[in-house]
Amino acid sequence: MHSEEHIIRVENLTRKFGSFTAVDKLNFYVNKGEIFGFLGANGAGKTTAIRILCGLLLPTSGKIEVAGFDIYRQTNKVKQNIGYMSQKFSLYEDMTVAENFRFYGGIYGLSRKDIREKISYYLHKLRLEKKKNAIIKSLPLGWKQKLAFSVAMMHDPKVIFLDEPTGGVDPVTRRQFWEMIYEAASAGTTIFVTTHYMDEAEYCQRVSIMVDGRIEALDTPERLKKQFEADSMEGVFLQLARGHS
Repeated sequence: MHSEEHIIRVENLTRKFGSFTAVDKLNFYVNKGEIFGFLGANGAGKTTAIRILCGLLLPTSGKIEVAGFDIYRQTNKVKQNIGYMSQKFSLYEDMTVAENFRFYGGIYGLSRKDIREKISYYLHKLRLEKKKNAIIKSLPLGWKQKLAFSVAMMHDPKVIFLDEPTGGVDPVTRRQFWEMIYEAASAGTTIFVTTHYMDEAEYCQRVSIMVDGRIEALDTPERLKKQFEADSMEGVFLQLARGHS
């Protein structure tokens, strides 16, 4: 695979907080249009790594490129070309659906015309036209999560980072959310997703598993299951976790 097809390139990414090494010499790449799973237990270093890739936190050392831009010298360019949906719900609860779209559209630098078109497009797609003026906190969690994903996509980012996007939602909503992820990826957007749900790892084209700040496994779900002689990704994960316990 030629390096031009790699939309994320990470070499020896390290992040220390005092004497504690949260992320320890990570090496990986992500292809354009790929659904890349970034797995690990709480405290494994996933969120720290994502914050670095999004330009929200500087690494201690390492070479990192996201969407073709250097994370040290071109942080603003990185931010302009990515979307981010955080682990904690990321829309403003006291604003309406439309106000959230307008607010984030303004941050992303979209014109008023583009914002209006995006609002119309996503509300129609989500079948939420009648909820345009509803206060966010009045909506069910599943609707909030789908709206947050849509808002993060409204400036057509090259890469979207999803930090445990389906936490706490019901199975039907999780499936609908993954349908949105597949649709975005098929249109060329790269999806970088963390999840606690091991069955969701099966939906990714490749998966990395972090343990104690390091990537201990990285491959397709099928190859990882074969390598670890496991029936499921949960079996793979448990073997790796137990090996470091």
